[in-house]
Amino acid sequence: MLGLEGKQKTLAQTVGVVVLMGGLAWASVPLYDWFCRVTGYGGATNVAESGSETILDQTIKIRFDASLERDMPWEFKPMQREMEIRIGETGLAFYEAYNPTDRPVAGSASYNVAPYAAGAFFSKIHCFCFEEQLLAPGERVTMPVTFFVDPEIIDDREAKFAKHITLSYTFYEIDLPEDTAQLAVPSDGAVN
Repeated sequence: MLGLEGKQKTLAQTVGVVVLMGGLAWASVPLYDWFCRVTGYGGATNVAESGSETILDQTIKIRFDASLERDMPWEFKPMQREMEIRIGETGLAFYEAYNPTDRPVAGSASYNVAPYAAGAFFSKIHCFCFEEQLLAPGERVTMPVTFFVDPEIIDDREAKFAKHITLSYTFYEIDLPEDTAQLAVPSDGAVN
């Protein structure tokens, strides 16, 4: 039988394990995000300040895909389905979003690249996905993404066989910014 000291030690160990597991759970999302961005795992892309200095004669096709989370009320689509660019060349593509509702809706886009091996070589210079988007009732916007495929892709043992890369975005609804949420509440206090 455990004495008082043994029970306290067991309780302290149990609390320590619970705190450690909670800390690991809390840190898992940012650590996984960091891991995916560094390795390209799961189709995560890179972010670049500017385009590539090297442009090859070899081309690659970029396909564009758009989807919405189940409860997202927007319409969302790529303005072009596919483009062919030289590896290292800066590409510019556009997506369109439309809010058909009678209320402002805020959204954020998650993204990935397929095949996954190409993710580490797909670099975005500017993207609407870097910021939250807010569309007023009935508003339609065109959103750009500027990107390039890193020439180092041709030296990667898996990614060098990619003949096309698909860039996919999924928009999901997020809470309205506080200043906008206040504007959406009529003077009688009822929420639209």
